[in-house]
Order: sequence, then structure tokens, then C-alpha cells
Amino acid sequence: MLSELAIHNLGVLTSAGAQPGAGLTVVTGETGAGKTMVVESLRLLKGDRADVSRVRTGASKAMVEGRFVVDEQKRAAVEERGGEIDENGEVIITRSVTDQGRSKAYLGGRAVPAGVLREFTADLITIHGQHDQLRLMSADAQRDALDESDPAIIPLREDYAASYASWWSLAKDLKTRVEKRRELAQETDRLQFAITEISTVAPEAGEEEELATSIHRLQSVDQLREAASTALALIDGEEDSFEDTSAASALGEAQAALASAGDPELSRLSDVLSEITSQLAEVSVDLGRFVDDLPLDPDALDKALRRQQALKGLTRKYAPDLAGVIEWWHKAEAKLAKLDVSTESLEALKKKVVAAEKSMRAKAKKLTAARATAATALSTAVTSEIHGLSMGNSRFDVAIEKAKPSASGFDQVEFQLNGKKIAASASGGELSRVMLAIEVIVSQGGATLVFDEVDQGVGGRAAGQIGKRLALLAKSNQVIVVTHLPQVAAYAQTHVFVSKDVEKDEAESAVRVLSGEERVEEIARMMAGLDDTATGRAHAKELLELASEFNKQGDS
Repeated sequence: MLSELAIHNLGVLTSAGAQPGAGLTVVTGETGAGKTMVVESLRLLKGDRADVSRVRTGASKAMVEGRFVVDEQKRAAVEERGGEIDENGEVIITRSVTDQGRSKAYLGGRAVPAGVLREFTADLITIHGQHDQLRLMSADAQRDALDESDPAIIPLREDYAASYASWWSLAKDLKTRVEKRRELAQETDRLQFAITEISTVAPEAGEEEELATSIHRLQSVDQLREAASTALALIDGEEDSFEDTSAASALGEAQAALASAGDPELSRLSDVLSEITSQLAEVSVDLGRFVDDLPLDPDALDKALRRQQALKGLTRKYAPDLAGVIEWWHKAEAKLAKLDVSTESLEALKKKVVAAEKSMRAKAKKLTAARATAATALSTAVTSEIHGLSMGNSRFDVAIEKAKPSASGFDQVEFQLNGKKIAASASGGELSRVMLAIEVIVSQGGATLVFDEVDQGVGGRAAGQIGKRLALLAKSNQVIVVTHLPQVAAYAQTHVFVSKDVEKDEAESAVRVLSGEERVEEIARMMAGLDDTATGRAHAKELLELASEFNKQGDS
């Protein structure tokens, strides 16, 4: 529910704020005062396209901020995106647009794309305006309205959509393989050759560095063996020598001599020599291992150089390094598996397509049956509802015809009024009442429903009936209505008035909530400008009293 709305430099509104009530809120004012800017601000909060022409002349930026009371699930969604909930447990949504056309959106104080606002507010705010009435004339919108009228349809539609997507993907794959069999066969050969070439070499990640080190050793193997052997002999002594002249032996004798002296300083130095002797023993072991590991195969260098050339051949053709070559190799194998155009592969794919289509058609049949049941119920309910909206001789029908398979089913849905397409037969006023009737029936409660002069072209008794229906709808929803009809405005719990100051150099509008005598005067003004007459105010009071009595009866 929208608890507070703040508007800055939007259209003729310099700075305005409103606190819509929990029930029915009406927005009234003279033509050109900026009533529709209230709806425009809500469209911005919903993530709709930001129109630079809506920025007030002379201002650099227009901004709208809305505070919403939401459930725990919505609060969690805000926090998941890095936003915050305010101290009242409400979510703040902000939208701005500059005079250069740049738009920014914030959810819970966190900058987000406008698309996130559209997703977040999809079930939070529903706006009905003249544009939305025209949208209701489209086949897709009519089908969606039918589906929303019965909660049982949505899971069936989702289940069918998943089945359709699976069938479509398989069918597209089969068609591609059949139509481009020659090209795919050539691509298969190319990939197979490359995979064979790489797998024959069988490169391993990091092998280039290890191979370079090995080649360096092989090229210097004699010098390395001589250096290591000489050092080892000096440390451990010559194996065939009768005298022990090894460094290890000399250090051992020196350490023993210092240890036996009994002097603290010499004992400390003895410990140092002991540590050196231990390290020297480790060096000796490592040198022995190094000498033993040096290759003795005279062909080892030639083999390593050939291996290096083979790896370089792969990096020249497929990727800058072996890691890239290996990645390309795996991707090529995965792609090759999908490009199989053999007779056996195509037959197997055809069977999958047939099975997927069978499953899809079975789910489509269930969806069509559910829609047929919902169509009967919606036809009856809307017909009854529009009878209460001064369309007593009208009949509303939902016709379903078979259509080509699509992501939404096999059905084409058409709304009809008195046996004719609603788009061709309904006037603007009738379309407004039909849309209101559908909303009354489909609404699940708990949402913010906005109506932008949907009562246009309606008057007299029908206007009063629309006011009653909106009041009833507001029992379970927050309803905000921009209206020019006093019969509708009288039923509101909150009356927002938009006034225009034309005496300034540039027109400005202000927004305030009316109550008491001010509201009586506004209702009287809406009644053909009778605000300055006692008769007009008396009629306005009577209308307000009748509406108040109706609202009380609805509450009881």
C-alpha cells in the first residue's frame, strides 16, 4: 500500500505531497491543474519510461518518492538487492529524470535499473488509464485477464510454457540439423580434425614451463652433473680416497672440539656448527638426488624439443597458451556432440521431438479446458457486474478459439460485448465500466489500484454506480482514482485536491487533502460549478451523506 507520495518539478507540480488513505482516495481539480501528474508519478515509480517532457520548465530535474507498506516477502526482496527498510518498516522507492533525459531509480536507497522497479511493483501497483483501456483491446491482454481470473490457470500455464519451450528448442535443433546438414557435416569434420590433433598431443596445463626447465637442464646436463658432483665430493669426500678430507668431517671435528672445551661461548659456537652440519647433510642429500635425476637418455633432449614444438603448434592455431588450448578443446568436444548429423542421431532427435510435442499438446489440452471453465465464470460475473453499472441490456462474453501453438497455449481469447468484438463495439464509457468490472472480479486484494479518469464518458446514474463499485473494491484494496465526477468523488475516504495558481508568471499547482466544508465546496464545484450557490452546496452535502451511508453499510 502507498502510504506517502512526494513529487518535485513534475509537470506543473513544483513541490507536492499526498498521503493516500487505506480505502478509496480520489484526486480532483480543475482541468490543467495537474491531476494526471499524480498518476504519472506512480508510473515512474513502477519503472515505466521516463519522459523528459514531464520535467517542469526551468527545472533541471524532476523527482518522485513513494513510501510503501509491504509484506515480509517484499521486505526480504529489498534487502536481497542491498536496499534498506526505513524505521517505520516501509520501503522507499525514488525515481528521477533530468532535463537531459537521464533517469535514475532507487529501491530502499539502493540504485537499481528501472526494470527492477517494474518487477518489484508488478503486483504492488496496477494502473488503469485510457492507454490501459486500449491495451485491454489486444488479444494478449484479454487472454492474460482471463488467466488471472482463475488462480488454477496460472500453474497450468507455467507448466505448459515449460513444455512448449522444451519442444520448441528440440524442434528448432532438428530443423537446423536437417536444413544445414551439409554445412554441419563440414563443421563436424573441422572440429573432429582439430580435436584429434589436440588429443594426440594431449597437452596438460602448465606443461610449457616444466618443459622449458627440462630442456634447459638437458642442454646443460654435463655441466650440471660436473658442478653437482664436485660440490658433493667436497662435502662428503671422494669415495675411493684413503683420507677423509670432506667438509662434513672437518665441521664435525671442529664442533666436537668446541663442545669438549667446557666454555659457554665455545659451546654456543659448537651449537652453531652443529646446525650448519645438519644443513650441510640436507644439501648433500639434495645434491645426490639432483645427480641421480639428471637424464641419462641421449635422446631425451630431442624428445623434449619435439614435444615443445608440438605444443607451440597448438598455441599458434588454437589459443595463446596451453590453458586456452585445453579450454578450446573441451568446448569443441561439447559442440561436436551437438552437431551430430548422423542418421542415427537425427532419428533419435526426431523421437525426442515427437515425445516433447505429445507432452506439450496434453498440457495445452488441460490449459484450454481450464480456460473454457474460467471463460464461462468470467462471462457470467462481468455481465452481472456491468448490469449494476447501468449497462442492464448488455452481455459480456469470453470466446475461445483454437490458435497456432505459442508460449501461452493453443488458444485465442476474445472479449465480446453483445456478441461483437469489444474493441469494435464498446464506447469509451462502456469500456471503462467493463474494465472496472473485470478488476472488481479479478482483484485478489491487498494491492494499490489506480484509475486515471476511467469514468470518462460516463454520467448520471452510471457514475453513481461506478462510485459504489470503486468503494466496494476499496474494501480489500487501496484504490486511487483521478476523477471529474462528483458521484465518484463522494465515496472517497480521502479527497486530494489539485489547485492551479495562474496569477504567477509561470503556472504552478499545489496538492492538499480536503475535509469538511472545503470538500463540500469541491463536490459542489464538480456539480457544474455550483460551489458558489446554496443549492449546489446542499446537493453536495446530500451526495456526501448518501455515499457515507453506503460506505457504512458496506462495513457492517
